[in-house]
Amino acid sequence: MSTAQEQMNAQLGAEDQEVVDKFLKDNVLFYGPDRDIMMDHEVSEISDVEARALENAPDAETRNIIRARIETGCTEAFELVENMGAAPGAKWGDMIVGVFSRNGDLSVASAGGVLLFSVLAQMPVRFMVKYWKDEPTVGLKPGDIFIHNETRYGNIHNADFSVIMPIFAGDTLLCFAGCIVHEGECGATEPGGIPPSAESPFDEGLRLSPMRVGENYTLKRDLVTFLQHSTREPKLMLAGLKSRLFACMRVQERVNELIDSYGSDAILATIRQTLTDTENEARRRLKTWPEGIIRSTIFADTTLREMVLSKINVEMTKKDDELIINFHGSAPEFRNRSVNTIVSSLKGMLAQQFLTFVWPDLPRNQAVFAPIKVKTDQNSFLHCSDDAATAQSMMSIFPAFGGIQHGLPKFLYSAGERATEIIAPWWHMIDTLLYAGITQHGEFVGNIASDINGMSGSARWNRDGEHAISPIFANYVDLGEQELIEEEIPMMRITWQRLQKDMQGFGKYRGGHGAQTIATVKDTPQWAFITTANMGKFPSVIGSFGGYGSGCTPMCKVKGVDIFKELEADPEFLKSYDTVDLMNDMPFKDGDYITSHMGMPPEVVERGELYCTQMGPGAGYGDVLERDPEMVAQDYRDELISNWTAENIYGVILNPRTAAVDRKGTDEARAAQRKQRLARGKPYKDFVAEWETDAPPEHLPYYGSWGDPEVLYRGSPDRTCSADAIEPTIMSDPAELEVARMRKRLNDMLDRGVGAAFKDG
Repeated sequence: MSTAQEQMNAQLGAEDQEVVDKFLKDNVLFYGPDRDIMMDHEVSEISDVEARALENAPDAETRNIIRARIETGCTEAFELVENMGAAPGAKWGDMIVGVFSRNGDLSVASAGGVLLFSVLAQMPVRFMVKYWKDEPTVGLKPGDIFIHNETRYGNIHNADFSVIMPIFAGDTLLCFAGCIVHEGECGATEPGGIPPSAESPFDEGLRLSPMRVGENYTLKRDLVTFLQHSTREPKLMLAGLKSRLFACMRVQERVNELIDSYGSDAILATIRQTLTDTENEARRRLKTWPEGIIRSTIFADTTLREMVLSKINVEMTKKDDELIINFHGSAPEFRNRSVNTIVSSLKGMLAQQFLTFVWPDLPRNQAVFAPIKVKTDQNSFLHCSDDAATAQSMMSIFPAFGGIQHGLPKFLYSAGERATEIIAPWWHMIDTLLYAGITQHGEFVGNIASDINGMSGSARWNRDGEHAISPIFANYVDLGEQELIEEEIPMMRITWQRLQKDMQGFGKYRGGHGAQTIATVKDTPQWAFITTANMGKFPSVIGSFGGYGSGCTPMCKVKGVDIFKELEADPEFLKSYDTVDLMNDMPFKDGDYITSHMGMPPEVVERGELYCTQMGPGAGYGDVLERDPEMVAQDYRDELISNWTAENIYGVILNPRTAAVDRKGTDEARAAQRKQRLARGKPYKDFVAEWETDAPPEHLPYYGSWGDPEVLYRGSPDRTCSADAIEPTIMSDPAELEVARMRKRLNDMLDRGVGAAFKDG
């Protein structure tokens, strides 16, 4: 409230004030995103209706039965969408189905899917409860169908669409059913749903606040037509709406069966008590962790349009039954770049950490994250303003996830109780292709390739990580079948899911290998690829307790070739090639071999041109010189590593033909490596004095704190701001900068007399 309004209110009498309050309530200009809702990830207070139900709550065994049947219903609906959904994300399991309390808290979710929605999906439901439930022009009643996708009302990006339905028992609002799916195409400035070149929220496609799109379990055709007309794939929009609606209706059917068996109060009490029990258990487990502070630093290396180093500064403090995660000192927001995130999305990603990797046995709901506090600098790229673009928020929240995952093992190592094994950081970037164009069937499509679900697992404290197993944001998801994909779109994988040799997180236990893909297109009049990923030049997956982190995964492509002509002449051509061999051997004489970072805007692909992407490895755990030589030999036999790696990284001497371990030679090689380590070693203070500088190098486009977390650098040593009053960064258009460079170069040539013949023309 402004000072002027406060003064006016002071002059009003009680009766006048009542009139003014009623007028303001009845004439709200705009129901924009509610900051209180968006900032609150804790469990809501118990309502009077819930309190009455809890007084007659069934015993714990009955509640467990009810909860298990609700979860089974959610999982059944999840599988229904997998089998009938049209979007690639639906087919691969990039979604979730859940039941929300009558206050809007996610209480029970499907066994598989995108668990980061657990701390995001409740926000649009809470908005509906707060603003629409008693709104005369909206209201909530049985059979209502609501849709939502807008990030600032609770989401990761606008490519994720939800359908939400209230469930009643008589006249009493009991709970909500919700289904959220990564549909992809949403009408953004670039096709595919997550435009890397978005410069504002208005470039990011449909911006649906929670709105009713149907009544009496029937979609309204006029609104559906509007939604279809607003995207490039009207068929996908309709099919997605229907599949999500049927999922919610199936959940409602299962809840109604439980009401018939146990009564509505038992369902209310179970949904509420699940949240209370989950939070209490999470706090109990946190108490067993050692007190202390863990710090970590991670960098993102691109805005997807230019190379920069954006710092993610992490400090985790464990105290009693709470964990405080502080990102103070991280990079300022890039106002006109798509890599920012709103803080609620950041929380959702961090919640995924605990739901999947720390306490996977707890119910999948938001109460798991309730004991954890998150601190950020407002207007940083981890807590951006409403004016900043966020379509590619994964470029900031995924590395932030990695920073937390790097620090947590240091708490868990000495924890009094663990629900899962200690692991090193997982691979956390989407090194895959987005695509857009006209299919062989004459339809326009735009979406993301299934490789996104093939992130490699990290090493455990007692065993190796799995190869290309699962993304950090979901579980029980799929990579899809290439043959089925080729029936729908003209994208073909010349190399499909081949593990990259030597792309390994080395350690006593190694991380899993990432898979590579060499893709091309045929039978299309026009097609384009897009890439959106970090770690093309600077890695951010860090090893644990002496293990190695990842390497870099740049974008590689061969333009000006037609692989199909080569394959017609020699069907075995490229059979033995991986990305590294392809780029080093250059088998196409006339090909243009290009390596770049992973921020590629839509680029037209001609028939037979090759685009190579590769997932990096999960991080390693423990000292490489402690790895069992026989495990090294087995990796060599499996062609996961070269003999050079066995000898120079692991200190294992192998017979290159038989892979037999030379025990004596290995002992000598490892002893020599340990001596070399001691020779290179120096006191920490000497290292710091030699390594540390007062400010970032002048040539480095560096964003974030350097030493003092109160001072943030904004691209160069002479551009800084306070962390308490962040000045957003506005980036120039790379195309305009390139034109300016070319113009200057041309003028310099003309000044030297070069090209005088066409100077006047």
